[in-house]
Amino acid sequence: MIKEIILMNGYGPYVWSAFFFTLTSFASLYLLTKLQLLKEQKKYIDKFGSLNKAKVAIVREQKINKEILLNTVITKI
Repeated sequence: MIKEIILMNGYGPYVWSAFFFTLTSFASLYLLTKLQLLKEQKKYIDKFGSLNKAKVAIVREQKINKEILLNTVITKI
């Protein structure tokens, strides 16, 4: 039974190698995207983390910064 599932009438090596290749590709894509996100968040915090209150109010009103701040808060929860 298990042998039949693994071999799949001779197509098993092709199917399983394609499955593992796809799984590996998705995992590496996820990790690279996650690392890039963390890098960009660090750059953002370095740039805007030490602003005074007046500049913080201006930054928070900008649309792109609102999206970044929203995503930063969500990922830390």
